[in-house]
Amino acid sequence: MATQPAPQTFNPGIPMKREWGTAFRALGRLLANGDDTEQVFRIMRALNGDVTQRNYRKLLTLPGGGRIAFKHVEMAERLSDRAWIDGFAAGTVGAAYREFLDSTGFSADGLVAVSMAEGAFQNVDVEHPYAWMGRRERDIHDLWHVITGYKADEHLGEACLVAFSFAQTGGLGWGFIAAGAALKSLRITRKLDFFRAVVEGYAHGKRAGWLHGEDYETLLAEPLDQVRRRLAIGDPAKYRIAQASLAEAGLKGI
Repeated sequence: MATQPAPQTFNPGIPMKREWGTAFRALGRLLANGDDTEQVFRIMRALNGDVTQRNYRKLLTLPGGGRIAFKHVEMAERLSDRAWIDGFAAGTVGAAYREFLDSTGFSADGLVAVSMAEGAFQNVDVEHPYAWMGRRERDIHDLWHVITGYKADEHLGEACLVAFSFAQTGGLGWGFIAAGAALKSLRITRKLDFFRAVVEGYAHGKRAGWLHGEDYETLLAEPLDQVRRRLAIGDPAKYRIAQASLAEAGLKGI
């Protein structure tokens, strides 16, 4: 009887090869249904290569970054602790995140569940520093919505935030999604407002402080306005123009 080969295990220390075919198929599904969040994780897996490794190494070079990595807090667990979230004072990032949860119905656990669908996200429960960094990037995504002001329950807000995330992380998958959404908007709206808002999101991400370097347990207790000033988060003026333009055209999404 032939010996069965040992099952292949995911090693986060080995950069993933880019799979453009997978990325284009997933982008097509995502653009056809902007609520199909699973495709986002497929695109990340297909295109981000060694970006998580590079960002983890960058974190270690920052003052306090080594401590954050050493503690390796699982942010999905912290952000799912409603008693902890309810304890943040009005005006803080934590209070704004609480309002975000209540107004959207989203949750940290929900994002984790979507990421696990059919193996779209490989860093689940892997005990490795790079896998932890990948989970952290996933789990703080909605906090970035709160900090930047880009709404999560609209396609425009997501497109702007993925452009911001591309600038912040260098993850090609983010840029691929942003470009796809921006180009689709030209065909659907016949106007440049959506496109300009996405470009603005990228520019704001380039100018802002590096959000991956933040201790989020501490940041959540800071006033939101103070955090935006400290991290040089730009005012999303073109985003608001595009919101109004879409509303005027009767478009909730693209």
